[in-house]
Amino acid sequence: MPLPKPPTKRASRLDPTAFDNTLAVSKPGTQRQTPPAKPAAKSRSLPDSAAVQAKAPASSSPQAAKPAPTIAAAPTPAAQPKITAAAAPAVQTTFAAAKPRAQAPALKPSPLARKPRSGKRAESGEPKLFVLDTNVLMHDPMSLFRFEEHDIYLPMITLEELDGHKKGMTEVARNVRQVSRELDTLAAGLQGSSVEEMALGLPLDHTGHREAGGKLFFQTQLLDTPLPAGLPQGKADNQILGVVQALKLKEPNREVVLVSKDINMRIKARALGLAAEDYRNDKTLEDSDLLYTGVQALPADFWERHGKTMESWSQGGITFYRISGPLVPSLLINELLYLEAPGAAPLYAKVLEITGKTAVLRTLKDYGNQKHACWGVTARNREQNFALNLLLDPDCDFVTLTGTAGTGKTLLALAAGLSQVLDDRRYSEIIVTRVTVPVGEDIGFLPGTEEEKMSPWMGALDDNLEVLARGDSAAGEWGRAATNDLVRSKIKIKSLNFMRGRTFLNKYVIIDEAQNLTPKQMKTLITRAGPGTKIVCLGNLAQIDTPYLTEGSSGLTYAVDRFKGWAHSGHVTLARGERSRLADFASEVL
Repeated sequence: MPLPKPPTKRASRLDPTAFDNTLAVSKPGTQRQTPPAKPAAKSRSLPDSAAVQAKAPASSSPQAAKPAPTIAAAPTPAAQPKITAAAAPAVQTTFAAAKPRAQAPALKPSPLARKPRSGKRAESGEPKLFVLDTNVLMHDPMSLFRFEEHDIYLPMITLEELDGHKKGMTEVARNVRQVSRELDTLAAGLQGSSVEEMALGLPLDHTGHREAGGKLFFQTQLLDTPLPAGLPQGKADNQILGVVQALKLKEPNREVVLVSKDINMRIKARALGLAAEDYRNDKTLEDSDLLYTGVQALPADFWERHGKTMESWSQGGITFYRISGPLVPSLLINELLYLEAPGAAPLYAKVLEITGKTAVLRTLKDYGNQKHACWGVTARNREQNFALNLLLDPDCDFVTLTGTAGTGKTLLALAAGLSQVLDDRRYSEIIVTRVTVPVGEDIGFLPGTEEEKMSPWMGALDDNLEVLARGDSAAGEWGRAATNDLVRSKIKIKSLNFMRGRTFLNKYVIIDEAQNLTPKQMKTLITRAGPGTKIVCLGNLAQIDTPYLTEGSSGLTYAVDRFKGWAHSGHVTLARGERSRLADFASEVL
């Protein structure tokens, strides 16, 4: 049976006199008839008639579920069920409830299909209005385009503070100049230069940033809102708080939120009853416990669940396993796996490749055995063995090692570097660099060349070289001195300040104390790698000395999260300290 034609207009509300007629349902092969004498009972298709029949007593008919029923006056009412007067209020109530629901205006759809990270919309349906503090723009020059469909408001005092920090060669000055260029590009999209046009807002997607669906508003008029008497009016932070308070009164239907990296600024805003948030877009992870560890323990029933469909073969003394099952979706390439069961041989493997629902595992070399020592260094625990396998793997171009103090990060990286530079001749030399952020007060300028200036910061390198050179006792004092000279001739110490524009060819690069790097500095260093270069990043996320950096926004966290699952990178979180029992106890209780 073909479907009936869609209704051309909405039915009017029924009168009580119309319920004396019958509710006829069309049958296959029959044609509906409507008497012309009664216009009130005229045949009409109703959009919500299915809801009427679901609630009316006449819906008990077995044919009530057919699509597009119509209300008609039939000439033979005896063959059809009668709608009594008691059923009229129910039908009328159903239509009364359906009418305003169909006419309710729909909310304006979001410009973005994905859920906004900056928060839910206000109850009124309007996008939020975020007032940006100056330090947010100094911290991230692209923060203008990070708030998705919400609007941004810049007070005039923010522009004044940006103008005061634009000079110099510091990272803050470069960010301020980039923000000024972005604002100038947005303002150039105006048709004219009138204040009325500026007050309508500048579309943030005008410069090609399609992820920004809101508008940018500048302060075009004086907002005179008195603050409490305890706050001096001349301070820039207090003027911004005054702007937020004025906007809250001016826009009662919108949620006005202050975004600032300054903790005291947010505390003062909340004390005044104003909404304030931290700028969270720079954080890779909200919780550092969610950081990728690079190591996963296999379930105890691994062999029972995967043994039936498992394939295994050996090649060059290395065993390979091809598995398929529920474990495969949770694996990442170059992730390190282990299975230790009492009374059985342990399994230490690395995920070599993942194809569809199958994964190939490769067993690891045991560097805990003195026979496989790397430059005289053997692994003392499982994680150190994993780290040496990644450091000595020529297919891993980027390795990150994290862990608390005394876990052996620098020693393992240096031993693997010397083994591959002097023994295997895989790399030409070792380049060591680190961020020069002091723990206490700065001691001032240092004399000498670049390496002489960096030598006080490389105390950890000297300590580890002493450990590595001490193992060769058979050569005597002269032999150890010659070895030290040879080793130091293959190690170059470089400063981060001169890395821009460089390209490292066939080098083994160690970035120590990488937790003090910003994501932009980390990108600058990693992109220096040329053909045949391996980069190793070491750091302890619990010892961040750079201001405005946290465990979630550190460049090391950023690199670990972005590189996980890449076929030529690996990461290990070293868990056990091996420096001394004193250092291990201090790391736990202090």
